[in-house]
Amino acid sequence: MLINRKFILASNSLSRYRLLKNAGLNFVKTKPLCNEENIKKKLIINKTKQTSFAKILAKEKALSVSQKKPKELVVGSDTIIIFKNKIINKAKNMNEAKKKLKKLSGNKHKIISGISVCYMKKQIWSKQQVSTVTMKKLTDKQIDDYLKRVGKEILLSVGCFQAEKLGPQIISSIKGDFFNVLGFPLFPFMIYLSRT
Repeated sequence: MLINRKFILASNSLSRYRLLKNAGLNFVKTKPLCNEENIKKKLIINKTKQTSFAKILAKEKALSVSQKKPKELVVGSDTIIIFKNKIINKAKNMNEAKKKLKKLSGNKHKIISGISVCYMKKQIWSKQQVSTVTMKKLTDKQIDDYLKRVGKEILLSVGCFQAEKLGPQIISSIKGDFFNVLGFPLFPFMIYLSRT
């Protein structure tokens, strides 16, 4: 029997939306009702472990929507990239995207994605996964060509690459869950839904 449990996805991510739609899941997408940047600032001020950011942000996103729709199953998710013990943020423009790819070129970075499921204004399940991505050693021309082909949609991706599209052009290897690299640990979530 295929999973058909309905839920609300509290996320702005187009990548997550596509991923869950392609998996045949029954959901609607809505914008989280919390300020992610303010939450991140508080986490930094409180010296919260960087590896906990994704699961905390996922929980806050899910809870923000669950407060308004308590009788619905609400799913929040967040992804961070850690490179040389620092969190990489989304690029604001294509020049910044090029700089980020130059930094990642020839190196490994960790992708951490968290999921939180809330019901009746409480978190009832959560999961976090870590994957390691190794980038090919790239020349300036290769980076320029890549960015030209992918276009400005790349600014929506934290690492300035999309593993599901032209990512194999610049990625050397992925260690861990591929879906986690796309921003959502799909397999554990599917197992969870099948048991509810």
